[in-house]
Amino acid sequence: MPTVAIVYFSGAGHTHLMAQAVAEGASKVEGTTVEVLRIIGEQIVNGRWKDDATIEKLNGADAIVFGTPTYMGGAAAQFKAFIDAASGIWFQHGWKDKIAAGFTHSSSPSGDKQGTLLYLATNAAQHGMIWVNVGDLQSFLFGKDDGVNRLGGFLGVMGQTQLDMSGKEAEIDPGDRLTSERFGQRIAEATKRWVG
Repeated sequence: MPTVAIVYFSGAGHTHLMAQAVAEGASKVEGTTVEVLRIIGEQIVNGRWKDDATIEKLNGADAIVFGTPTYMGGAAAQFKAFIDAASGIWFQHGWKDKIAAGFTHSSSPSGDKQGTLLYLATNAAQHGMIWVNVGDLQSFLFGKDDGVNRLGGFLGVMGQTQLDMSGKEAEIDPGDRLTSERFGQRIAEATKRWVG
């Protein structure tokens, strides 16, 4: 029975909604256990991230999906603190041969999200992980208006919501939600094949 862990940071709530959709998609694959693990500021003390329970769950997972907003052209500092803290696992090859994938969100259509996804994929490669990309072409190419992969990201899922400083609850585009859900299912299916 494969386990898919989704580890993410979310500032305004958009990346959280994407993580939930990825989890819902992964849960659709029979026999898959899904762990959703949120990085929070309180786990960072004196600039260093630490949460042994989260690391233990990630170590036990067959797949790890990384999620972070794109802030100023890169991963959020809180998420980067988590990645840096996992360097001890890298030295031991503790995540080698696990399935990996990633997603990100920003308020601009580009927002340099590709840079964040490259960072996540590079981190996975350094750990010796097997990266799963987005398997969907943009649905508008086929005359559909469901918004699947509307931003044309293939390395990982990209989400985008207009900047809103009014304080209203976070929302994501229905197409980004559907793309995230389909991505989660794809990751779980790949994990199931990989672990046998």
